Amino acid sequence: MSIPFKPQPKPLALAIVLASTGVFMAPADAQTPSQSQEQIESRPAQPGAALPGAALPKVVVTAQRRQEAAQNIGAAISVIEGDALKEKGVSTVNDLQHATPSLEVEPAFGSGQPQFRLRGIGFIDYTSNNSSSVGVNVDDVAFALPIQTQGLLFDIDRVEVLRGPQGTLYGRNTTGGTVNFITNRPTRELEAGITADYGSYNAWTTEGYVSGPLTDGLRGRLSFITDQGGAWQENRVTGQSLGDKDKLAVRGQLEWDASEDVDVRLALQHAYDKSEGQGLRLFEDYRSASGQVIGADRSHRDTGWSLRPEFAAAAGVSGGAKPHVDNTNDTASLTVNWRLGGDLLLTSISAYNELRRRELGDWDATANADSDEYFDDRVTSFTQELRLGSDGKQRLNWVSGVYYSQDRLNEKFNSDFTDRLGFMTRTSYVQKVKTIGAFGQVDYAFTDRLKGIVGLRQEHEKRGLDDYFSGFIDGTQFDGSNVNPFPSHTSFSNSGTSGKLALEYQLSPATLLYASFSRGYKSGGYTAHNSGNVLALDAFDPESVNAFEVGFKSDLTDSLRLNGALFYYGYHDQQVLSTVWSQQSSSLVGTFVNAPRSRIFGGELEVLWQPVRGLEIQQYLGYKEGKYTDDFLAVDGPATVAAGGEVYDNYKGEELSFPKLSYGGSIAYSWDLGEFDLRAETNYSYRDEYKQLLLLGPNYTLDPYWLVNASVTLSPRNGPWSAGVWARNLLDKEYDLTRNFFLPGTSVAAGGEPRSVGLRVSYTY
Repeated sequence: MSIPFKPQPKPLALAIVLASTGVFMAPADAQTPSQSQEQIESRPAQPGAALPGAALPKVVVTAQRRQEAAQNIGAAISVIEGDALKEKGVSTVNDLQHATPSLEVEPAFGSGQPQFRLRGIGFIDYTSNNSSSVGVNVDDVAFALPIQTQGLLFDIDRVEVLRGPQGTLYGRNTTGGTVNFITNRPTRELEAGITADYGSYNAWTTEGYVSGPLTDGLRGRLSFITDQGGAWQENRVTGQSLGDKDKLAVRGQLEWDASEDVDVRLALQHAYDKSEGQGLRLFEDYRSASGQVIGADRSHRDTGWSLRPEFAAAAGVSGGAKPHVDNTNDTASLTVNWRLGGDLLLTSISAYNELRRRELGDWDATANADSDEYFDDRVTSFTQELRLGSDGKQRLNWVSGVYYSQDRLNEKFNSDFTDRLGFMTRTSYVQKVKTIGAFGQVDYAFTDRLKGIVGLRQEHEKRGLDDYFSGFIDGTQFDGSNVNPFPSHTSFSNSGTSGKLALEYQLSPATLLYASFSRGYKSGGYTAHNSGNVLALDAFDPESVNAFEVGFKSDLTDSLRLNGALFYYGYHDQQVLSTVWSQQSSSLVGTFVNAPRSRIFGGELEVLWQPVRGLEIQQYLGYKEGKYTDDFLAVDGPATVAAGGEVYDNYKGEELSFPKLSYGGSIAYSWDLGEFDLRAETNYSYRDEYKQLLLLGPNYTLDPYWLVNASVTLSPRNGPWSAGVWARNLLDKEYDLTRNFFLPGTSVAAGGEPRSVGLRVSYTY
């Protein structure tokens, strides 16, 4: 990493970097152009690459599907650039929650399936059939199911986090927001690079690329990443390790200038993950059905697992298998940009994704077979988006588009409850979803300072289930019969309208004010859990959000940037994970219901400050509150278990389940050491406490925690290599990512990773 400025060491700055317990994150405007639009080749300054004390960097983005200065866009956007991902310890999508305000990304009940929540709006489900409330796009390709988004981040140009309902500019509608991953593109000159990391627990990561011209008008790029080792957990009884990774991903891209007005991009990616899974820990004493007691785990590294031969045979895995995953994911996309003349640009994005998920988990975290799980999923997805828009250089600018997707999911998951309930279960089904939407947005500059924006979207979705079964693993029903009570086919359709109204006012050349109203919409779905209850096929309804937001973006001085936003959300028919009482298993079974009304309000602040030459400080703060505002009758979990039948409570006035406060940032300083440059950074993040599962009581409250990372990198001036050391979770904080309850006597949590330290070397050509 080459540092272009040459500051002299300053004792005060050095003390700040080495003693700080915090990192300050990229400001909301630090977004770069979407390279999948208009073939924009300009790149933003990398962290620490600007001249501190000089003018703040002017970053060009295409968040509104055209080239604009980020500070001139009235929207709450955070961006993390590719190099900054490594500095902040972000290697998977789950790590993003520690690098941006108002975002949480959690593993679904201990599995690797990411669950996104933005400004308190999200959807939590351990099965694979329901869409997320937060959209995820990779190079403008939408991935509807959370299971499609797990994996490594590599060869990334930037990650953009757009807060608030989206739909008038993007292919798929969302209520919470959108996370965009933009990969590095083929270059016009030959380039290559490789980076290797070695860290605690014998963890190895290698990432590389080669990029450049192939013939006149044709460019290519090939990139890869491998991730090995890193087992940080151990069996509390045997001492056996758990958590070694075995991951590989490869991406190939071709870009072709077909003519002066047409360019084409083809991208192919293959990835596999054959890693050991993450074990859960007991955060309360465990009590088996026979009266056995296992004390709560004292260390977050402790876990437990077992596998009965009968369950292993049914799952098709070896008898001594640890919790593990065996996933493959293949994606192909084709993007065509055609400049039609005048100010018109036509864009077509076609994509196909095929995923196979096989995952073995132990959800009771003991050597007993209370709740062992095996998932076997196949997902295929096709999407097509067409957009037509102006070039953004006129007083009146617009974009319009249509979107189509077709998804098919074959899911089967087996559960072993033998030691607790005396049986094993199987749930299987085929889900088919078709979505079509039309969207558009127009903005008009009334004056040089005042601009109005109007957007609209209409979406229709049809969702169906075929061959649904939930019963004993031998194919019989929970009542002992051989008659499947579930219909062979069921389906439903929803249609929804969303949109946006906004005003932007340029108060001065350095200050933008904006106000907006937007409506987000998310379709309904099915609860595909192993309940054996025909009520599971009663679809839950769509949800919608009316979002009001005001904000500002300002460069207060040549070295200080401050951006902020306030928001208020009116939430209608919120999709909430609740429970019902299963008479067959005498236990609670999860199901999704609609909470009639709730509200969320809050805000964010983001700061970029370059007080002296060589020193850069970034900081973010997010705060939000939410509660149910209408009568919401739902099962009281602990009371229902005690009574052996459903006991209902009214949750009107109860707080929604999300952390109120998110805070973080970074301090980085660069020194001139003669022939070398040295850069040091420390970064931190804080997450507030919150009740993860409101309906299960206060024991499922996640404690607040701080995470601190640090890195030091040395590179020769204008040289091809760099070397450095890094630390993640520097203070070795023990914290939980999730807490859950599966059966009486079993309370488990997924712990965060402990401190790890390592070395990183890079070479570029």
